[in-house]
Order: sequence, then structure tokens, then C-alpha cells
Amino acid sequence: MSLSGHLVPALAVLLSWFASTALVVWLVHRPRATYRSAMMATSVAAIAGMAVIVATRHDDGIAATYASAAGALVIWAWQELAFLTGAAAGPRRLPKSVGAAGFLRFRQATEALLWHELALAGLLALLVMIGWGAANQVAASIFGLLFVLRLGAKLSIFSGVPNFSDELIPAHLRYLHSYFGPRRLSATLVIALGSSLLLATLLADRALSAGAGSAAIAPSLVFALAGLGALELFFLALPVRDGVLWHWAMRPGATRIAGQA
Repeated sequence: MSLSGHLVPALAVLLSWFASTALVVWLVHRPRATYRSAMMATSVAAIAGMAVIVATRHDDGIAATYASAAGALVIWAWQELAFLTGAAAGPRRLPKSVGAAGFLRFRQATEALLWHELALAGLLALLVMIGWGAANQVAASIFGLLFVLRLGAKLSIFSGVPNFSDELIPAHLRYLHSYFGPRRLSATLVIALGSSLLLATLLADRALSAGAGSAAIAPSLVFALAGLGALELFFLALPVRDGVLWHWAMRPGATRIAGQA
């Protein structure tokens, strides 16, 4: 398969990532009275996405591969919205205790995210079971990759990163700011960056080594997503605020309110 054959999966991932992120940002920064209807609508979409994944698990054709990947992204976006609206954050809805450090700070930060992390882990386990031994396992691969990359980003932010677009965090979750590490390059971010680049390189080799046709679609989709994940980690290290990409999706005044801590 020529390099040009990988462009369509890469473009599909890029557009899907941009569209789903923009939709989540827009929904989160609407009035809180709209959260209930937004969660109901996206829950229906997530159920439909799961149904598509189940229906296509024995089909590794091009259309089925794209449909399964889209289903995984819809489920992921649903959980991101659940977290950002506060529907599935964690049992702790307070800033960290004054003077909390070390393990206590880590425990409190974990409690602030616990329900969200458990939901993601449970969904990943479900997708792995659905795809176990099946021909089409792209949904589990994409969801698992997102889970690992996002976990690396969260640990990096907890340890400290030079740059973070905290204006995207809605006002009702501003207590999360207290769990962020200092604005510096931490060892955790360096390790996460190095690991993401290594993973992207391995996945690129796998994609390039795949045969032509439908067999190359899934590894190309996964590689493109890994590349985006590595890029997002780079944004945490560089003085470039990727949050400006989403300001158009935020209602007037949302940036100022969400940025207060």
C-alpha cells in the first residue's frame, strides 16, 4: 500500500477528532440547564455506537472498519462529556486539602476523577471482550490507545507541564486546578512524550507493513490517532495554547469564567 493510501484514514481520524472535540467543548460551555438533554442525546449516540461495534465485529471490510472506529470515538466523546459536565467525575468535588502533598495529593486527585476513570476502564474491558477473537478489533484498539494516551497526559498535568489550556475546563470543575502540578517540564511529561513517540513509530511501521486494501485501514487509523496523541502531549510542553482551536465553540464569556481558579 502506497503512502497515499494512508492519507484517507489519517484525514478521517483528524476530522473525527476535531469534530468530536469541538462538539464536546460546545456542549460543555452551553448553559448548565442543557446538560441533561445533552447527556441523554449523547447516551443514545453511545448506545448506537456500541451496537455498530457489535454488529461489525466479524467484518473487517473497509466500511465496517471505519464504522467500528467511529463507534469507539462516539463512546469516548460521550464519556468526555460526562466528565466535563460533572455527571461522571469523582466522589471528591473539592479542591485539594491545604498543604496536601505526596501520596495524599495523589489520592485526592484520584478521588476527583475516579468515576470517570472507572467508566473508561470498564468500557475498554467491554470492547476488548466484544472484539476478542473477532476479525474487527479496531474499536478496542482505538479506545485502548485513547485511554493510555489520556492517562499519560493526566499524570503529566498532575506532575507539572509548562503549558496547559485550562480555559477549556468549565467553571463548575475549576476545583481541578488545585491538583495541577507546577508550570514546569516534569519527568513524567518527558517519559510520556518519549513513550508516545515510540508507540507512534511502532504503529507507523505496522501500518506501512500492512497489505493493501482493507487490511491496512485499521493500523492506519490507529497510527494516525497515536500521532495526534503525541502531538497533544507536545502541546503540553511547548508555549503553544491549543485551546485557541476551540474558542469559537465556547459561548461568550465562558473562557473568562472557566479560567478563574
